[in-house]
Formats: sequence, C-alpha cells, structure tokens
Amino acid sequence: MSSPTDYVPPKVWTWNKANGGRFASINRPIAGPTHDKELPVGRHPFQLYSLGTPNGQKVTIMFEELLAAGHAGAEYDAWLIRIGEGEQFGSGFVAVNPNSKIPALVDRSGPTPIRVFESGAMLLHLAEKFGALLPKEGAGRAECLSWLFWQMGSAPYLGGGFGHFYAYAPAKIEYAIDRFAMETKRQLDVLDRRLAESQYLAGPDYTIADIAVWPWYGGLAKGLLYGSGEFLSVQDYKNVQRWADLIGARPAVRRGRIVNRMQGDPKSQLRERHDASDFDLRTEDKLAAAS
Repeated sequence: MSSPTDYVPPKVWTWNKANGGRFASINRPIAGPTHDKELPVGRHPFQLYSLGTPNGQKVTIMFEELLAAGHAGAEYDAWLIRIGEGEQFGSGFVAVNPNSKIPALVDRSGPTPIRVFESGAMLLHLAEKFGALLPKEGAGRAECLSWLFWQMGSAPYLGGGFGHFYAYAPAKIEYAIDRFAMETKRQLDVLDRRLAESQYLAGPDYTIADIAVWPWYGGLAKGLLYGSGEFLSVQDYKNVQRWADLIGARPAVRRGRIVNRMQGDPKSQLRERHDASDFDLRTEDKLAAAS
C-alpha cells in the first residue's frame, strides 16, 4: 500500500472552499438557502424538481411505471435542477427539501400541497397513494421495505464513498479506494446471493425495491457508473447482471432514466418532462443512446 499523507487533523476543523475536488462548489457545512428563487409549478398533480442522477431516476422511473400501469393521476412535471449551479439552494427548493438534495417532490393532488423529500420516501408515498408496486401486507411487504431501506443505507457507500474516491476526488488515495471498493463488492455479493433465489428483490414480483436499487447497482453492473466496471469485476455477479438486464428492458424504466438527464449523448437527454408527448419522435434514439 502506498504511504499515507502527512495530514494531521487540526483541533478545530474549518471550512476551506479550495478543497473538495469536483463538487467543492456545491458542498458546504451549513444548511439553508443562499438566494431567493421560487420554484416553477406546472399543470399536473405532481411537481418533481430533480436531476437525472441515480436518486433522481428512481422517482421518474416510478412515475413512468405508474402511468404505464394506467394510473392517470400520476401525471407529473419534472423540472430540471442544476445542482452544479447551486439551484438546490434556492429558497423555493429548500422549502420543499431542507436538506437541499435532489429530488424534491410536491404532491398537489389534494386540497393542500404535500412536500416529500428523500427518494425512498417518494417511492413509498406514491406506492401507497396508488396501491401499486408494494405488497399490501405480511412478509412480502416487509421484504420489499427491507430492500428499499437497504438501498437507502447502502448507496452512500457506493456513491459518496467508492464513486467519490475512485472517480472524483482530487487525489487517488489507495486506502480510501480499497476500503470502499471492498464494501461495494460486498454489497454486490449481497444482491447477487438474494437474486440467486428470487426473480426480483422482494420476491416474484417487481416492486419499489427494484426501482430503488436498479439505478445504483444495476447501473454499476452494466458499467454505467464511474467507469468502474472492469475495476470491480462486475461481470462476475451473474444474478445481478440477469436482474439488471431484466429491469433495464422495461419501457417505463427506459423512459424514466432519460428524464432530467444532462450527461452523455444529447439524444439520451430529456431535460424536462411536462407531458407524455415530450418523449417525441426521437424517443427510440434517446432510449437506445441511454442504454
């Protein structure tokens, strides 16, 4: 192992804006808004303020799945939040999500708007509202919620841990990369063992557990995150590969994955979604480019 740095933590930590690598401009040790800016409001019952990251994809996939299943009340506007420009620190966004992280959702389907923040809470809110993609009781419901919350607790090790130090940190730190690569591979093994015994994560049926886990771990398995597929030997997780292909082939997943997207082939980007017709004549090109 390479030698550790000579860094010695000070007695009191202070914020140095010059540090932090690629995301230094959006990370800060305080909460709250930095500027006044109201959020736009469209005509649909649900207003989503997001970006096409794995966490954002969970919610747009959920909406597209609900619409595909015939739940017309799930129509939504998906507004783009450019986190690189600090739009998540606007007063309107902070009022919806005090944590200033995408996605943020306002449910305007009733007499009083309801704010929902944290992507897992959004999946659960929508599943319960529409009675879809979540077993109603017993062991099936418990299994689904267990995997949903497994994702919420595990993905920070993948994204903020492995992804940050492998792909984004200003210096390659062997200890940090080794630590989080080991944990990421352990998590892939957890999934692989589960999917060896079950078609989907919660059992024989597709649920919000799969919707939550796929953008992170399905994306990783298919080499879509951090350029790390070879490094992590993702091809070895055969059951995860089978499941990732199965979920990725769903039309609603292919649609949801390109909403609020700002990276990759321009054909794979639908910056904002305000109507089903926004998936225009280029849809097949966009979906193919995103695959």
